[in-house]
Amino acid sequence: MNVFQRFLRCAAGLLAALAAGLAIAQPYPVFVLNSLDATVSVIDPATWTETKRIPTGKEPHHLYLTPDEKSLIIANALGDSLLFLDPKTAEVQRTVRDIVDPYQLRFSPDMKWLVTAGNRLHHVDIYRWDGKDLALAKRIPTGKTPSHVWIDSKSTTAWVTMQDSDELVAIDIATQAIKWRTKTGPMPADVFGTRDDRTLLVGLTGGDSVEVFDVSGPQPRAVRRIKTGEGAHAFRSLGDGRHLLVSNRVANTISRIDLQTLAVVATYTAPGGPDCMDVTADGKFILVASRWAKKLSVIDMASNKVVQQVKVGKSPHGVWTLQHAPRN
Repeated sequence: MNVFQRFLRCAAGLLAALAAGLAIAQPYPVFVLNSLDATVSVIDPATWTETKRIPTGKEPHHLYLTPDEKSLIIANALGDSLLFLDPKTAEVQRTVRDIVDPYQLRFSPDMKWLVTAGNRLHHVDIYRWDGKDLALAKRIPTGKTPSHVWIDSKSTTAWVTMQDSDELVAIDIATQAIKWRTKTGPMPADVFGTRDDRTLLVGLTGGDSVEVFDVSGPQPRAVRRIKTGEGAHAFRSLGDGRHLLVSNRVANTISRIDLQTLAVVATYTAPGGPDCMDVTADGKFILVASRWAKKLSVIDMASNKVVQQVKVGKSPHGVWTLQHAPRN
């Protein structure tokens, strides 16, 4: 074998290795729910282009990964259905019907329960999950307009905000009974619990703050309000166990809260009515639905600048990607 042939063989081997490496490192898609179009936009984060739109049921608002991480569930509130997608390929897997008004959803950490908030019909549903199928355990009448759900680390309690009756409700998952309810500030939306299950934070979309509750005792206790910005709405942890993001939909900002001091430590500009968020695996970028601008915005936290925007459908809401920072 001459020198030229050895060079060609080496080059071919290098190209094959690079191709294999690129295949392994290929980024998974970013999903953005277009609530008023009944579609989900699939975005390639390598090029920041929309590659396709997939029809969903009516009004998809939120999405959640199954415990085995094999399916991404899109909850279609007005469609009374759940759409299952492959989180790596965006291929449609199946549709589960007769799930009544699933506005927001969350699995319990023990992977036995799925809790959905029936936003327009004023109930919370608790389903048993066997790894594949859902069985309704109980439909629980609640306050007006259940909005968002958080479940404690022991899978014993689901906390749900009531958007139009300004309440926070605690539900015992095993008995499907309401344990307590307490008043909140105006239009509570997303809810987030600390790792020790002692503290809950509630975004007050009708105000400009995050309300903090101590839930370590038999009854909740309001302890503080953290001023963030008008329309405080959705949460996303940074995955470091200490910092939490909240989108301020009216103020067009995102606040970073230190969970140890319960104070705002940074504010990021977020145009177009920021709503749901995800954070890239390296912890450097916020992916946020700019709801009124019909775009996905990518914010570089180090520079506090929007570095990418991708046009999507009407009223983008839920945002998610498999390659993300930890969620708590």
